[in-house]
Amino acid sequence: MVNFIKDIKLTDSLRFGMTMSTSWLREVDGIVRQALPGRCVFCLAACQSAEPWCAACFERLPWNLPACPVCAEPQMGQLKPRRCGHCLAQAPAFALSRVPLRYEDEVAALVQRFKFHSSPRAGAVLVELLAAGLNRQVQDWPEALVPVPLHPRRARERGFDQANWLARRLATQLGCTWVATKRERDTRSQRGLTRLERRANLRHAFRVETPLPPRVALVDDVMTTGSTLDALAEECRRAGAETVEAWAVARTPAGKHW
Repeated sequence: MVNFIKDIKLTDSLRFGMTMSTSWLREVDGIVRQALPGRCVFCLAACQSAEPWCAACFERLPWNLPACPVCAEPQMGQLKPRRCGHCLAQAPAFALSRVPLRYEDEVAALVQRFKFHSSPRAGAVLVELLAAGLNRQVQDWPEALVPVPLHPRRARERGFDQANWLARRLATQLGCTWVATKRERDTRSQRGLTRLERRANLRHAFRVETPLPPRVALVDDVMTTGSTLDALAEECRRAGAETVEAWAVARTPAGKHW
C-alpha cells in the first residue's frame, strides 16, 4: 500500500481537477487519506493525531521564520522579521504574504511529488500544511481565494493545474469561494531569470474576468521572488479587490531561485 501511494499515477481527479464538483474533491481526498491511515507522510511512523504527520517530523520541517512580512523572503539569522530591501524599494501589489515553510528538504520533495509526479496524497498534505500555518483569524479573513493559473497549454501538458487544485480544496476547508482567472500569455519559464526579468516576463500575463470582493488571497504552491503573485495581484486590484494577500505553501530562499 505504501508503494502504491508513492507511485500513484495521474488520477481522474487531477486530470479533470478544473471541472470536478466539490463532492468529487471530497470523495477522492477521503480515499487518499484512507490509503495510509494513521501513518506519517514523511517517516511512515504511527501518528497520534488526525494530521498526516507525526509531531517529530512536523517540528523538524523547514519553517519560514523569520521572514519578510511582505514577500516572505526567508531571513534566517535575524531575531525578528523586517521588511526586506526589495519591498522597501518597490512594494508589490499584494499587502503581505503568508508562506509558512521554506522550499527545502522534505517540503521540496513533497512539492515535486505533487507537481511533477501528480501525487494526490502529496497535494492533500500540502493543503493541510498551508492551513496549519494559518491561524483561525487568518483563515476567516479572505472572501475569495484566487489560484495562480497555468496557461491552458501547460495545464494540458502537466495534466492538471496545481494551484487550482490546491485552492479548490483549501476553499472547501475554509468555507469560502474561489475564483478562476486566465493566463493570457504562455510566458517563458521563470527559472534563471532575475527579479526584473521575471517582472517584465509577466507583464499583462493575467486576466480577471469576474468582479472580486474586497478581501482576496492568492494561492500558489511555491513562491520564488513573488513576481508572479505580484502580477496577478495587480489584475485582482483592477477587478475590485481592495486588499490582496499572497498565500503559498513554501518560499524559495534568496539565491536559490528555480
